Amino acid sequence: MVRANGAVSLRELARVVQTSEVTVRRDVRALEAEGLLDRRHGGAVLPGGFTRESGFPQKSHLATAEKSAIAELAADLVDEGEAIVVGAGTTTQELARRLARVPGLTVVTNSLLVAQALAHANRVEVVMTGGTLRGSNYGLVGSGAEQSLQGLRVSRAFLSGAGLTAERGLSTSNMLSASVDRALVQSAAEVVVLADHTKLGTDTMFQTVPTDLITHLVTDEPPGGDERAGTELQALADRGVQITVAPLTGADAIAAGRPRHDQPLPGPRRPQPLRSAQPLTGGAGDPTPRLADVRRR
Repeated sequence: MVRANGAVSLRELARVVQTSEVTVRRDVRALEAEGLLDRRHGGAVLPGGFTRESGFPQKSHLATAEKSAIAELAADLVDEGEAIVVGAGTTTQELARRLARVPGLTVVTNSLLVAQALAHANRVEVVMTGGTLRGSNYGLVGSGAEQSLQGLRVSRAFLSGAGLTAERGLSTSNMLSASVDRALVQSAAEVVVLADHTKLGTDTMFQTVPTDLITHLVTDEPPGGDERAGTELQALADRGVQITVAPLTGADAIAAGRPRHDQPLPGPRRPQPLRSAQPLTGGAGDPTPRLADVRRR
């Protein structure tokens, strides 16, 4: 299936072979060890190392329920009348669809998909960068995009990427996309990364946001058995990144083949949900966050 399509999701593999996603994940791990494929974005792709990048059609069908839950939670961080930048990606596209309901918002973006999602939103102003269009993610890149961001200052940047590790931070497999993302980061006072669990622990070629510049991570609840994602979340929390976890509930959980979490997730501590009026970072003297302190909604 990977050879025929270039990429395939774990969910689709589990459906085809009529087994659990946990079993498929284990077998994909074994196939990766043999060099027959690479694990990426909740699925598998043909071997290509750090430089391989899935196209938009493939990425748009992977971890869709998780991206939807992440976007819904991230939208709560945005206040009325705020000015923000939003990078290119399928998760940020989901965020843009929800930002259409925030009045008085100004969104600066290099993504045609983000702009399209907000094109008919009442009282939302969309500012696009210049640049050259990349067909694989419908983002504007190059010197034109970067120059148009010079002198810009906004409250927050919302970015996605191909991989996220505590050691290197956010990364992507394309040099031009990485360069524009770095320019977006420089324009913002705070950086919010949107990354589903499949990107946790994945490292790609070009660093976009080092860990110490990531203010906040919004992600989904890793499925049982995904030790890599859980370990990476703990490491990111140890590095001072504020983490908000969006558990899948109802239809989203069913669509992702996960157990439902309609009730608060169990744990030693259950912090209150983050509200947009709260600051993204704690005050001086706050203890370093632990995984037990990860916020769940």
